[in-house]
Amino acid sequence: MLKIDCLVIGAGVIGLTIARALAKTGREVIVLEQEQYIGEHTSSRNSEVIHAGIYNPPQWKKTQYCVAGKPSLYQYCEEFGVPYKRCGKLIVATNSQQVEQLHTIRKRAHINRVTDVEFMHVDEIHQREPALAVKAGLFSPSTGIIDSHAYMLSLQGEVERHGGHLMLKHRVVGGRAGHKQHHLDIATDQQQFTISANTVINAAGLFASQLTKSIDGFKPEHIPETYYARGNYFKYNGRSPFSHLIYPIPEKMGLGVHLTLDIQGKAKFGPDVEWIDDINYQQDTNRSEGFYQAIRSYWPDLPDNSLSPDYAGIRPKLSKAGGEPQDFILQSPADTGISQWVNLYGIESPGLTSSLHIADTVTAMVAD
Repeated sequence: MLKIDCLVIGAGVIGLTIARALAKTGREVIVLEQEQYIGEHTSSRNSEVIHAGIYNPPQWKKTQYCVAGKPSLYQYCEEFGVPYKRCGKLIVATNSQQVEQLHTIRKRAHINRVTDVEFMHVDEIHQREPALAVKAGLFSPSTGIIDSHAYMLSLQGEVERHGGHLMLKHRVVGGRAGHKQHHLDIATDQQQFTISANTVINAAGLFASQLTKSIDGFKPEHIPETYYARGNYFKYNGRSPFSHLIYPIPEKMGLGVHLTLDIQGKAKFGPDVEWIDDINYQQDTNRSEGFYQAIRSYWPDLPDNSLSPDYAGIRPKLSKAGGEPQDFILQSPADTGISQWVNLYGIESPGLTSSLHIADTVTAMVAD
């Protein structure tokens, strides 16, 4: 039996930031990852946006952690040389009713302490983005983009620099949560063994609920269901006429089909929302018809046959199709009665922006 101090399950952005924070305090840390590489799921299949914290209710963790995490993430990028751009974004209205919604969104942003959001009339927008055909917009100057892969590689390096280790292609197949130590059954392609850990962090993302269900000691009422919302992305084959991110008015379960830019300035559109029962990244190319329609509501000159399938990501939702949006869940020992065990559920957008603040919060939950 392998005995360690801290076991972090999941080597996505959240698991790696938590492992780094724990290792920096001097604790012995192992990160367990079932895939061959770090960040194989939600962490590498998203829009790579550094969000401002505009949309969600002010009391939500999604808001508070995003607003607190954003400056920390920009600072991290500066300190460790992670590529990023503070390019700003425009939230655009295409009719009079949506203009009213912009005023509501701006009020919410100010309540959320995002006070740099500016209302822009048509002339001001055309000065910035002449290709847009909209009625008005909001400009968020603190929104940006990040190379999420470079970020995760940097985090991995930081974990290892502070004495932590990664164990790839290792998956949890069961276990028992104890009072002083937790025992987890681990499987690889070649063997099975048990790890005994003082502290366990379940940062398994899409698999977090499934993992907790496999552990003896957790009451069923403490384990929320995770639902899968696939988001498809299409890349623009031409040279982008835009220098900012372009977002429509948000939808109930997402931010709409928006235009984002990568570090090289190439444009991609997405994600849409497609509810699925199992983890499957296969794209339906027929969905491009809906993309053309959505994009042309704000960019009418989008050329025919200019979009190609790019990739798909899956968001771990805590409510099913038609349900109400839910906040992050950071389930502490006080919530479950299980000492030194933290479960993280529903960590979707803005999880990337919130990652460093989430890591600090979790580290405080299991401090000696």
